[in-house]
Formats: sequence, C-alpha cells, structure tokens
Amino acid sequence: MKRVLTAAEMREVDRLTTERYAIPGLVLMENAGSAVTKIISDSYGDPSGLRVLVISGRGNNGGDGAVVARQLWKLGASVDLFLLGEFESTKGDARINFESVKRLAASEEVRTFDIVFEEITTTDQWNHVYSSVDEYDLAVDAILGTGVNRPAEGLYATAIQDLAEFCPIPIVSVDFPSGLDADRGVMFEPHITADRTVTFTSPKPASVLSPACFACGELTVAQIGSPAELIDQSPSVLEQVEPEDIADYLERSRRAPDSHKGAVGNVLVIAGSRGKTGAACMTAEAVLRAGAGLVTVASAVSAQDVIAQRIIPEAMTESLAETSDGSVASEAIDRAIELMRKVNVLAIGPGLSSSDESTRAFVRGVVDLRTVPAIIDADGLNALSPWDNSLKGSNELPLILTPHPGEMARLSGLDSKKILSDSVEVAREFATAHSVILILKGARTLIASPDGNVFVNSTGNSGMSTAGSGDVLTGVIAGLLAQKSDKPLAAAIAGVFLHGLAGDIAAEKLGVRSLIATDITRYLSEAILQTGGDGERP
Repeated sequence: MKRVLTAAEMREVDRLTTERYAIPGLVLMENAGSAVTKIISDSYGDPSGLRVLVISGRGNNGGDGAVVARQLWKLGASVDLFLLGEFESTKGDARINFESVKRLAASEEVRTFDIVFEEITTTDQWNHVYSSVDEYDLAVDAILGTGVNRPAEGLYATAIQDLAEFCPIPIVSVDFPSGLDADRGVMFEPHITADRTVTFTSPKPASVLSPACFACGELTVAQIGSPAELIDQSPSVLEQVEPEDIADYLERSRRAPDSHKGAVGNVLVIAGSRGKTGAACMTAEAVLRAGAGLVTVASAVSAQDVIAQRIIPEAMTESLAETSDGSVASEAIDRAIELMRKVNVLAIGPGLSSSDESTRAFVRGVVDLRTVPAIIDADGLNALSPWDNSLKGSNELPLILTPHPGEMARLSGLDSKKILSDSVEVAREFATAHSVILILKGARTLIASPDGNVFVNSTGNSGMSTAGSGDVLTGVIAGLLAQKSDKPLAAAIAGVFLHGLAGDIAAEKLGVRSLIATDITRYLSEAILQTGGDGERP
C-alpha cells in the first residue's frame, strides 16, 4: 500500500527530514525539480531543442519550478521562467533558486541555448506572455501546489484561468495542479487540468480521489529524499492500493496441487426476484470466475426456473418461498439458514427487491442468523436501510457492505452531497461505528476497515457505470473470500482492484461506450493473470 498524506502531514515529513536526518530543504527542492525534469525528459523526449514555459508562484512550489527551469536549460532546452510577483517578495529556498535562474538569465556568457527570467506583476504583462503560449512546446505549472484552501485571486487567478480555458500545449504540474485543494479535493474555479502531475514523496488525497484526481492527468509519485519510516509514522488513515498488494494476496491464496472443488470455497448467493433474474446470474458466474469451487443461487420460486435456464451450467440453484410480488418472503429464513450451513461465504442482495416488508424481514433475519462471512449488496442494503446500530460485524462473522453513494445515503441518513464531498471520513466513520468493511463504490472506490483505515482503489473507468457492474463485484469478492475466508479485508481490496482492472482491460478492447457488466467477468481471468503472473498458470 502507498500511504496518502495531506499537505500538513507532508510538511511535517519535510520538517522531520531536515531535523532528524540533516537533509536541508534546499536539497529536497533540488531533488523535486530533478524528478520533474526526469519525467519531462522521459515523456516528451530529449529536452534539447524544446522550448519550455515555466510559470511560478512566489512560494516553494514556484521554487521547485525554478529548479526545473534551470535543469531543463542545462539539458539544452530553451526556457522562459515567469515569476508571478516580485522577486523581492520571495524568501527561503525558493528565493535561492529564483536567484540562480535570475543570474543565469543576466549572464553575458555566450550560450547556445537561452534561459529567461522575468517578473510578471500586472495583467498586461501576463497577457503579453500568454499571447505567445503556442510558441512553446510545454508548460510547467509551478504556481500554487498543495497549499490551496480557497480560490486563487488577482494575477494568480488570471494566469490559472487562461491556462485552464485554453492551453494548446501540454501542461506538467509540479506537486499538484494549481487551483485545487489537495486535501479535500475541492475544485476551485479557476483550476488547471494537467496532462501530467509529478507529486513528491506520497500521493495527496485529492490526487487519488474523484473527481480532483482526473485533473492531475497521469500521476507520478517521486521520492525526493524523505526516509520511508517518516511516511510510515504519519497519522494518515488513507492508503492507495497498488498492484503488488494484490499480487501478494493472490500468491497467498493459490490452490494447492491436490485441491478439489470443496477445498477452494463454496458460496451461497441469495439474489434475484421475479423480473430481476439477471443480477443473480451475473453474481454467480463472477463467483466461479474469481476462483471459488462451488456456487449455489437461492431465489424466489417464480424466479428460480428462469435463473436455472439462464445461469452458467456450473452453478446450482435453489428455490425459496416468495411473496405475492415474486420476491423472497420471510418464511424462507429457515431454509436459507439451512443452505448456509453447507457453504463458507454468503452473498445477498443483487436483484432481490426490497419494497416488500416480508423481504426486508427476510434479509434482516438471514443477516442476524448468519453463520459465515457475508457480502451485502444492492437490495440487501436497501432492505437494511436505515442501518440499525445493533447490527454489527465481527472478526468471526465479518460483514462486507458494497453501497454506491445513493445506497450509502439511505444506510447512513446523510445527504448525497456530504457523502461525495467527504467520502473518506463518511466511509471511515460508518465502518468503525458498525465494525463492518465498507466498500463505497465510485470512480475511485474506497474500502474502509473496522480499524479506521481507508484504502483507495485506482483501477476502473467510466465504462463500468453500467447495469450489473455491482453484481459482478459482489461475486468477485465472494469468490475470493471463499478461497481465503480468514482475510475478509484483503479479499475485499483484491476484489475491487481486480474488478476494476478487468473493466480497464475490457474498455481497452471494446471502448467505454459499449462496455457491459458481463464484459468485466469475461476479462476477469486476464486481470488475474496480469496481476498474479506466472504463478496463476499450471
């Protein structure tokens, strides 16, 4: 996992780096500029011959930009550094680096390539600069960085607005696109949308959370000299899931050479109702594609025959007593508990319907009396909304909930705006209060654990915003958990990652517009092979 640090936590890491390890801030700034320079060289080719526009603010982010300007010039680029403000107003390490570029620009030595340093203090001066922006090959945004908590004003706002509205050349942002709140993800207006962002030491919350993360473009996290132990000691509760974490989980849950179907997991899926049979079928197939050995779908009597005809032949089906509307009735609780005794994981909710009180009572009864770990999704969540404070998970019988923001609003009683604007804290508070693993689905899905840690997933794409995607996710998690039921959090994290990666592979082959949920299942095996490597082969 990669620890995600707020701006304040990052400042503390920088301070301790200097205080405990005697690494000066000037060295950290030099390393930051070197990292950006390397990304530019790797991404846009040999800097020799490039013409680069660097726009710097007066603070440390601007000082990083000055290092980039100097280093690109040393590599042969023609660089114009424009400081938004007076040089005399700068201070500290940033001032030292501005001074360096200023002296280079004023030197009378004959040089093959040019470097320009100019103070921009009026709108007219900026307009003159920006009128020639298409003459450059690349722009470096070093205006504000991570210290933003309100909209930009004055000359800064003018420059950011121009770069945001129309910039015909690529923009590389230093640490964070200017105009965005790096901690809360508030997208102030104006703000820059970068083609690439090079952030330092650790991702920032908004660089991994939707929607601000999409303004970062391609994100690179560069190490600039802070010891790893300082990052690990940070009080941050947010971590980003990495492919290596999932590869490790897959390795630890691989089948033994002498495995049989009963040894690799048995899942009971309680899903489907009259007219909503597809959800049950998609969940069941995903269970098996994720690696479980057995799956049984239990559904309302009138849905069971339809499911049996549509479901993959490897799955089994069972019928449950139903209401007059064709959803599962409370009279089916005993039968469901009996079926549960034969499995090691329960998945409940997809296509179940939740409008009938009898169905709601059934879901609550089954969850109360469960004897195995349970994943609750869709109508299972709706049937339990608002969430009863007496209903809790435990280490022995974990509960995994998979709401989207609308379902989360019904569960928690919070409005959707609060859930979207403060998703990490909302997920964290709910998970800790009720001892559950909460998967808050979205463009950047969060997995909150009962101990208060939150993990953010980076796979997935907009093509997965399609009916049935959540049903497939429920099946993937259930299938993984059935194989290693003592690691519910790891199974949840791996399930979300692999589900998103399968969607990414599908989108690459099919495009986002035409992607449907069963395509995610179709490419799940490729996602597992890609992540787990040769160990997933015979």
